[in-house]
Order: sequence, then structure tokens, then C-alpha cells
Amino acid sequence: MNSIRGMFKGGEEAEDAIKRPTSPRVASGAVKSMKDTLTGIEQENAEMRRLLAEGGKPVDLDPALIDPSPFADRFDQDNKAALEQLKQSIAENGQEIPILVRPHPHASGRYQIAYGHRRVRAARELGIPVKAFSREMDDHSLVMAQGIENSAREDLSFIERAAFAYRLEKASFQRAAIQAALAIDRAEAAKLIAVAEAVPQWLMDAIGPAPKVGRPRWQELAELLKSTDAEKRLRKLCEDSTFQHKASDDRFKVALATAKRQAENESVNTPIIARSRDGTEIASLARSGKQCRIAIDRTQNEAFAEYLMTRLPGIYDEFNKGN
Repeated sequence: MNSIRGMFKGGEEAEDAIKRPTSPRVASGAVKSMKDTLTGIEQENAEMRRLLAEGGKPVDLDPALIDPSPFADRFDQDNKAALEQLKQSIAENGQEIPILVRPHPHASGRYQIAYGHRRVRAARELGIPVKAFSREMDDHSLVMAQGIENSAREDLSFIERAAFAYRLEKASFQRAAIQAALAIDRAEAAKLIAVAEAVPQWLMDAIGPAPKVGRPRWQELAELLKSTDAEKRLRKLCEDSTFQHKASDDRFKVALATAKRQAENESVNTPIIARSRDGTEIASLARSGKQCRIAIDRTQNEAFAEYLMTRLPGIYDEFNKGN
């Protein structure tokens, strides 16, 4: 089945080059939803081909009248070089591939984007109308159009997919619909949503799409964020101007390293307390650098400390035998 964009071959815009995934992974619970959606899109393709064959053309819309999708699937951190390249292509050759919009459900005379955000931004900065096909779509159809388009291009990063899945979950979409929109199975959907739940939106926004960072490292960061002081330290990091000027992948690396150091410091600085059966503190173990220090209150247990020192060689031998 051709994608909607497939009807308009020949475009040179980098963002418009697409490949259909050969075998999207969709769990059985989402198969019917995906099948119904693809059938609807295929019917829409046929209708668009008919319109084009009959001389149908997209309409020119004022970019100022076009709003983003209410279900954002990308972070607002476009590659400036890619945007400039797109603007240059449109300025020289015109907009070769129309965008897809729907009439805004709550604002007469306005529209919402299904896909084509970059072309809208390019047209806005060039001060020219944007070519668009406008179709009536409910929220489900809008999300499916976005998901299928992004799955076809396969250029969303892991955290963008996670954030998109989480937004749909919060908007009360069924898991089957989320799976169909992203062409993933139930387990993958759960992992995406779990990461997006654990990583605060402000941190995702600060780090950005991090295109080279996959699920394992985002899951590692999500686990480290369970620490009590993690968010406080990472907020301070994100406010640093040197952090803000790094590339997105590098911002992630620094954030992960900061969270790791914090976790190590917490384990180092939290002493281990040994207590007697009645709860009285006997000794404490503190770790810093390469040192482990056992502290015993001299006023309370000096005799025990001396006794322990005489027993340590035997305890050490027993420990080594057990290992």
C-alpha cells in the first residue's frame, strides 16, 4: 500500500523521503485497529488519486492559521541546518509535497496539522502560503495519520516515541490504538510509557530528542531518577549555559553521568549502622574514595573496639574461607 506521500514522488525535501517498514510489530490486540486504519488510509489514497486524476489540487493556506497537532509527536528542537535546507528547496523549487491538515475542531477558520510541521514552519519563515490537503478527521484518525507517517519515516527517537505514547495514554487512548499508531507490540508500548512516566517533561525538553540514545540508557536514567535528590541536581545542571549549548545526545550523556555520580555519592555518604539486639548503636561504616572506615564511640565501647581488633585476623580468615 502506498503512503499518502507516495502519490507525490519526486520531492527533494529531506524530511519527505520515506520507506515503508516491511513488517511492523503489532500485537494481536492491535491488529484489527491497525487493519481498519490502514484500510481507511488506503481508501483516502484512492480518493486523493481520483482527485488528482481529475485535476484536483491542494489548497494554499496561510501558515498563521495552522496549529500543531494536539498530540505532539516531536520535540520542538528542529535541526536548524535541515530547516534552512528545506527553506532553500521550497524557495527554489516550490513546495513539491502538500501537508495534511484537518479543520480545527474548536476554532472556526483554523486548522491542525496531521503531518508537515516542518513545511509549515518553513513556509511561515519564508512568508508564503503552504500547500495542504484538508480532511475531516477525528482524534483517532489524526493520531493514526501521524503515527503511520512517522513509522514510515522511522526517524523519531526513542524518547520522542515514548513521549508521544505517554501523551496518547494521558488523553485516554486505548493501548491498542497506541500500539497501532506506533506499530509496536504491547510490551514495547508498556516500556515506552514507563520511561516517559519516570522522566519529567522538563528534563525531556532540556535534553531534547537525543537521536542516538536508545531505550536501555533512557531506562537507566529513569531508574536513577528514583533517587531523592536526582531532580534537584539535574535541574541545576540544565540551567547551566554550557549544558544548554551542547548537542542533544551530549546533553543526555552529561545528565546520565550526573545522575550516576549522585547515586554513587549517596551510596558513599550513607553510613551503615550496626546495632545491638536492644537497638543500641555499636558501630558505623562510612565509605569515601578508596577508604572504608568503621567508627566506634570511644566513650561507649572502647573496650569492644580493642576486642574487635584482636578478633579481626580470625574474622578475616573466616571471610576468605567462605569466598
